[in-house]
Amino acid sequence: MAVLFPFAESWWLYVVFVAGILALLGLDLGLLRRRAREMGVREAAVWCAVWVSLALAFAVALYHYAAWRLPRDPRLAAGPGFDPEAAAWQVALEFLTGYVVEYSLSVDNIFVFVLVLRYFAIPPSLQHRVLFYGILGALVFRGVFIAVGSVLMQFHWVVWIFGAFLVVTGVKMGLSREASVAPERNPLLRLLRRLLPVTDGFRGYRFFVRDRGRLWATPLLVALVCLEATDIVFAIDSVPAIYALTREPFVVFTSNVFAILGLRSMYFLLGDAVERFHLLRYGLAVILTFVGLKMLGFDRWLGGELPIAASLGIIAGVLALTIVLSLRYPRRAGEADAAVR
Repeated sequence: MAVLFPFAESWWLYVVFVAGILALLGLDLGLLRRRAREMGVREAAVWCAVWVSLALAFAVALYHYAAWRLPRDPRLAAGPGFDPEAAAWQVALEFLTGYVVEYSLSVDNIFVFVLVLRYFAIPPSLQHRVLFYGILGALVFRGVFIAVGSVLMQFHWVVWIFGAFLVVTGVKMGLSREASVAPERNPLLRLLRRLLPVTDGFRGYRFFVRDRGRLWATPLLVALVCLEATDIVFAIDSVPAIYALTREPFVVFTSNVFAILGLRSMYFLLGDAVERFHLLRYGLAVILTFVGLKMLGFDRWLGGELPIAASLGIIAGVLALTIVLSLRYPRRAGEADAAVR
């Protein structure tokens, strides 16, 4: 099936979307959080609800826009058996499915973020700033990965490689132990420390300071670089996972962006309790394996391509089951302490 929103014709959608997101981020940092302070649980819950509501509203708007535009597209309207209403629903469901996958994978990111910020002893009042700029960097890197992926996905052999990669990643995640952090082995941090000296302590909310005529990096910048490197690793898994569910680059990009935007507030909401969802890692392993098998055409081998609504139901069911089991069978205190270490 042809791409419904080719970039050459729909570039303005990306411009409008990115402009709206930057405006929201500017409102967040520039007006609502001018002073460095710790985000409370209640405020984090409100922001989580805001970002989820915006994502759902975007899904509705995407459906209505697709239902209006697709019948007017001569590339599609002339095709035999093309149903604009069904295609509009398909696009909206693909966005929601990609959003759910990305948002669920973000919970695993949060555990690593907790370890990184604890490792560098970032004060709670400064964590919001580090995560904010970390998200800006993540948006740029995800955009690059998605653009490259949209080109590579035109080759069928790349689809098979991505599918096999997701299956292997899912199996490894299911069999491996909890994620760990070793910033001292991060090549980006090693390069940063060769290029710039690092101050012994924090200098307020600044990433750089000038002292004795020389530019110094602060521990905030070191933590930010580590978070960006971590997100790049996660993007290698998450971007192909969404391409297994949709071939629309605009849907992949927007679902990624909304999931990333909710990551910061989810961190402050679940940061201290994320260890309670100790079985979620196995659910994510099942999801990655499932979407990898879809990419390999496993559902077609069984008699037909699985509808996107069924895929969404399976993914949501796996997530709900692992969350309920995590709360029903909590990890023992000794195991929790070992996981944090």
